[in-house]
Amino acid sequence: MSQPTLTLHGLRLSGHSHRAELFLSLLGRPYRFVESPGDVRASEPFRRLNPLGQIPVLVDGDVVIADSNAILVYLARRYAPGSDWLPDAAETAAQVQRWLSIAAGEIRFGPALARLMILFGAQADRDAVEATATRILSFMEAHLGRRAFLAAAHPTIADIACYSYVAHAPEGGVSLEPYPAIRAWLGRIESLPGFVPMPRSPLPTDA
Repeated sequence: MSQPTLTLHGLRLSGHSHRAELFLSLLGRPYRFVESPGDVRASEPFRRLNPLGQIPVLVDGDVVIADSNAILVYLARRYAPGSDWLPDAAETAAQVQRWLSIAAGEIRFGPALARLMILFGAQADRDAVEATATRILSFMEAHLGRRAFLAAAHPTIADIACYSYVAHAPEGGVSLEPYPAIRAWLGRIESLPGFVPMPRSPLPTDA
């Protein structure tokens, strides 16, 4: 059996890394996961992969892709061309891009940052972070109250980009109890063939 050509550099407890790992699993692509602690990410070899020193980074032969959302786009186009994961139709593609932006914006600075504050001691204005989390989760709840998935009638990379940090919002003290439509959507993602969970943090939280 040939060795997998794909290598994913990341952290198991990182939602950014998990969205890339989850999509690789959903696609059924063999890959090698390389845990990249902070001192490694500051090293010269890793900086050659991504000068910004950020994870995840996907290495596919001679191709190196940094940024989790960029990795999702690359994988969809490279290993699932023409599939529903990244539709070609202009309107649906625009909706996918909108949710990729939300994943990198409101979700990152809401539920994801709340989790970083509790688990890893990140410094931020807690009230502002919670307000951002409430705003985006309320928006998602209303949106998912009318549809099964975020950007289309079927799962797309938009759902994969948004899943990890929303699913783990309680680790940041952000309850999902007020959001039944979001919880139902999380269940639909978790029922997809090939789904792999992100590990729960071993650190104590108030959630």
